[in-house]
Amino acid sequence: MKNKKVIFQDWGLVDYQQAWDRQEQVFAETVMAKTQNRNNNTDDPVHNHLIFVEHPHVYTLGKSGKPENLLLDEAGLANKQATYYKINRGGDITYHGPGQIVSYPILDLDNFFTDIHLYLRTLEEAVIMTLADYGIQSGRYEGYTGVWLDADNERARKICAMGVRCSRWVTMHGLAFNVNTDLSYFRNIVPCGIDDKDVTSLERELGFKPDIEEVKQKLKLNIGSLFEMEILEN
Repeated sequence: MKNKKVIFQDWGLVDYQQAWDRQEQVFAETVMAKTQNRNNNTDDPVHNHLIFVEHPHVYTLGKSGKPENLLLDEAGLANKQATYYKINRGGDITYHGPGQIVSYPILDLDNFFTDIHLYLRTLEEAVIMTLADYGIQSGRYEGYTGVWLDADNERARKICAMGVRCSRWVTMHGLAFNVNTDLSYFRNIVPCGIDDKDVTSLERELGFKPDIEEVKQKLKLNIGSLFEMEILEN
């Protein structure tokens, strides 16, 4: 039996390691529930989760990333009041910080569709729809994940990065959407391993600082609509 109910939580501003530990716990519980169902030959619904969070300044390197794409040494990280983690998602290096919506969907894709490519494209579409709510046209850049502006010309710039992990069709990690983000922190890395493209934010594109809580609400509703979720507030 498919369960499209999703428990939504906004964790607020949380240290990256603390949020990673919490995310791993929810992920492990979800995988365990699926395994128990299979072992017991039952079809009990497995919970889905949609988590929003912001992090203090942090750089994270995915499994396929190159450590040299971090352009700071330990002293430089300390000067920027930033931390650095090698983590178990796909993708290269990225930055998280205040004013950026990080979304961690922990979904049993057996409840939706078992297609990781479609999963990534659907998350991208939710951000594209959210940007359209603010009158900003965006799209995809062929050969790359994430959401881009002016992807078809030399002004191409990335506004949302993505990196996920999936095991037994349960997802974790997700997307990072620059809303009111301090973009100067991206100068200390080769973002996503791409050294010839710019990074932008909703604030920079609009010319004013949008209400991040309003943006979260729009993004949440767009994710819910595309996945045909019933979102339960926790």
